[in-house]
Amino acid sequence: MPVWQSAMKAAEMVFELTVLLPKKEDYGLTSQVRRSVLSISANIAEAFGREHTLEKINFYYVARGSLTETLSHLEYGQRVGYFDAERVRPLDSALTALHNDLNKLIRSLKNRKLQ
Repeated sequence: MPVWQSAMKAAEMVFELTVLLPKKEDYGLTSQVRRSVLSISANIAEAFGREHTLEKINFYYVARGSLTETLSHLEYGQRVGYFDAERVRPLDSALTALHNDLNKLIRSLKNRKLQ
């Protein structure tokens, strides 16, 4: 699934971005942003494995929520000086595109359910 592949790529990008965070953030920002970005692909995978459309939609909503959580962590990282805006920009663009793809997928499933 292309949307899952995009989510996995975003997770790889977050990992690379967080490798150099201070050790004191291992159980703070590093853990939080990695968990939230991994939750995106995990929920997409879970949605794919569900049989019923409403269950699928629900997991795609959860994935989208994890995506916006990830964006919030990245914003915080920039505000406190951990992340350079130039390094975050490609990840932000990838997450925005993924957000749009999830919206299209949700909309498509909702329309199919209504027919």
